[in-house]
Amino acid sequence: MNEFAPYAVREANSRGRKIAETAPNTRGEFQRDRDRIIHSNAFRRLEYKTQVFVNHEGDLFRTRLTHSIEVAQIARSIARRLRLNEDLAEAISLAHDLGHTPFGHAGQDALNACMKPYGGFEHNLQSLRVVDMLEERYAEFDGLNLCFETREGILKHCSADNAARLGELGERFLHNRQPSLEAQIANLADEIAYNNHDVDDGLRSGLITLEQLAAVPLVAMHLQEVRRAHPDLPERRAVHETVRRMINALVTDLIQQSESNIAARQPATLEDVRSAPAMIFFSPEMRERQRALKNFLHTHLYRHYRVMRMGIKAQRIISDLFGVFMADGRLLPPQFQPPVGLAERDRARAVADYIAGMTDRYAIREHRRIFAVEEIPASF
Repeated sequence: MNEFAPYAVREANSRGRKIAETAPNTRGEFQRDRDRIIHSNAFRRLEYKTQVFVNHEGDLFRTRLTHSIEVAQIARSIARRLRLNEDLAEAISLAHDLGHTPFGHAGQDALNACMKPYGGFEHNLQSLRVVDMLEERYAEFDGLNLCFETREGILKHCSADNAARLGELGERFLHNRQPSLEAQIANLADEIAYNNHDVDDGLRSGLITLEQLAAVPLVAMHLQEVRRAHPDLPERRAVHETVRRMINALVTDLIQQSESNIAARQPATLEDVRSAPAMIFFSPEMRERQRALKNFLHTHLYRHYRVMRMGIKAQRIISDLFGVFMADGRLLPPQFQPPVGLAERDRARAVADYIAGMTDRYAIREHRRIFAVEEIPASF
């Protein structure tokens, strides 16, 4: 690997862990972060959490787990080219969705509505809560005790009220400062991955068609190239080839524009990065193409009646579970029951932690166990 740029995150300029630990002797600190994330319960549960399509709707659709792996691959490639810390970019990418609810954004919206009287729910904050508190694996601390730079990269968005409660981690939101370039990369790698792979899954599902997508400039350009070069290619392979070229174009543009931004700003240290405007972003032309693709997906895929029907079901499941657990905490499994006498706001947060940690299929089963009136099977 090339030597790090002087403004990259390194162990020498890291703010370290909340609880000091003996340094690892066979790997770096950010490799340790990555490994802890991969071995966490929350990471494994991502296999059965919705990206766009609920897990049981098909074996080949993306889940939160496969999406996170794809984001990590893109982020590593960009970080390497820019001489930044690949291990940190990878760790952030793998952890960024750990706090996501079942049923994708429909589930998050439903849980946020339930939690509105108690401070709301936001999956970035929940991901931080998972790695800071909720994972219970180590003898000496709760959570994963990740490095500061990994934790700050997980927290992409934050309100001023929440930031004020987060201490050092929330300061950048209050003082208009930036996270590391590695965190900025992970954020854009997420956008590249979900836009392009939602195209792939949307076509696989039949909810959108190549003819519709041919009106989207970013897709049309590469689809036409593929059809000219390979006129007899079967449609499924043409889709894969088109998406591959789209990702390559986006990554190339992001690298070139970011290199230009860095050269213009000439940061000499990590502190220079934090005090400057963001430096990792697309060219204006590519940003406009991305926006057109997002608009298309929002209109034709995310608002498709079949996706919205599943969203309504998901919201019903989430809101029903939240209501019944708040009404009687004894219905929660013993290890998740809040202590007697806990303030209502804290009880609500404990219920939200339980629901957010569910997979799609577990939430469906839990709802059925509590609300279904058919005969209860012996295996109950």
